[in-house]
Amino acid sequence: MTGGGEFGFIRTRLLPLTRGHRAALDLSDDAALLDPAPGCQIVVASDMLVAGVHFLETDPPEIAAERAVRSNLSDLAAMGAQPLGYLSSIAWPTGIEASWRDGFIAGLAAAQDTFGLSLLGGDTTSGPSPLTISLTMLGQVPAGTALLRRGARPDDDVWVSGTIGDAWLGLAIARGDVAHNSVLLERYRRPIPRLELGISLRGLASACLDISDGLVADAGHIAEVSGVRLELQADQIPFSPPARIWLASAPSDGLVRLVTGGDDYELLFCAPSARRALISGLGEHFDLTLTRIGTVTEGQGGALIGPNGVVLETGAGGFTHF
Repeated sequence: MTGGGEFGFIRTRLLPLTRGHRAALDLSDDAALLDPAPGCQIVVASDMLVAGVHFLETDPPEIAAERAVRSNLSDLAAMGAQPLGYLSSIAWPTGIEASWRDGFIAGLAAAQDTFGLSLLGGDTTSGPSPLTISLTMLGQVPAGTALLRRGARPDDDVWVSGTIGDAWLGLAIARGDVAHNSVLLERYRRPIPRLELGISLRGLASACLDISDGLVADAGHIAEVSGVRLELQADQIPFSPPARIWLASAPSDGLVRLVTGGDDYELLFCAPSARRALISGLGEHFDLTLTRIGTVTEGQGGALIGPNGVVLETGAGGFTHF
């Protein structure tokens, strides 16, 4: 690595990631200076990833970086926001090799190129703890149009984008617990934030979030904030062909594992039934599967409904830190 110490790292590795964005001020100040578009609100999403918790300590540095950016961008997608840039704060483990840091920066650059992002600022330090990555994403929405978790109403449809459970299987592959499949592994390593879909759902969806903790758990989050019950039909949940192959020989709780595994980063949203045709049209426009998987009812919580209307036991419904 050229240029020694923290400030050399900032100058030689982080400054190029600003892509000359004026808000970054060449990383010469302690804060960024951002001008939102007229009539817009700023959306700020902050998330932290810890090695051994949110990604494997054996993951290549490029993958750790891409997962960090992509999973954080998903929070903007869930609110229908257009990304503006991001702040990056990283605590490097003491003694980490310069080549690992360089690989991580390469991963950040690749993710930036994919989504048109620029680094606007942040912090870097080191210590005895595991690698810890904290990203703060900045986006904007026209005032009053942000998608929120509150707003679901009885008789709304419940929709989900893409397929469920692929990332959980990809993580199992990375751990060596499931036979290799490159498609599933990629879903874990490089989740796809549904930014264009989120923007297009402004004015259509009554409530929305991205699935990080697990489908059932995140349905419960919408239910709690909206004061309703989300009933998900197990036989309507979309699974990819590789996931269906795994399910065919999986343990009896295989389906529950897929819907509670988390890390899907698909959008789960509710919308009035009168908007079904418009939402289906979005799926065709983006060449993205959008599946109606349930209904909002009076009551509380999220429930997975199996054959004959029986509520399936899903435990906590997904991942929780506490």
